[in-house]
Amino acid sequence: QVQLAESGGGSVQAGGSLRLSCVASGFTFSANSMGWFRQVPGKEREGVAGMDGIGRTTYAESVEGRFTISRDTAKNTLYLQMNSLKPEDTAMYYCAARSFGLLASLTEKYFPYWGQGTQVTVSS
Repeated sequence: QVQLAESGGGSVQAGGSLRLSCVASGFTFSANSMGWFRQVPGKEREGVAGMDGIGRTTYAESVEGRFTISRDTAKNTLYLQMNSLKPEDTAMYYCAARSFGLLASLTEKYFPYWGQGTQVTVSS
């Protein structure tokens, strides 16, 4: 059974930083695609950052230069380092994974495995 467990969310002031973590069980991140998504009430889920099986990455324009996706394959852990946070970054953040992934994707339907989400709140 594949499970993803996020942690690291919280409340910060604008300009601050957070690092989100996602620990996988049931499979390993090597040779898989992974991603981070976010959603606020009343809006569609948005792809934030993606990574393919060999480490290539892609980012939403809204977070380019501020967020960094990374992984530690030995720990089966995915990270999202978020710097220079803005109030518009406030959302529930989810990690996602796909076995044998070939793409760094920001598309929801590409990923069959999802975590439960962790809340990030940025105040002005």
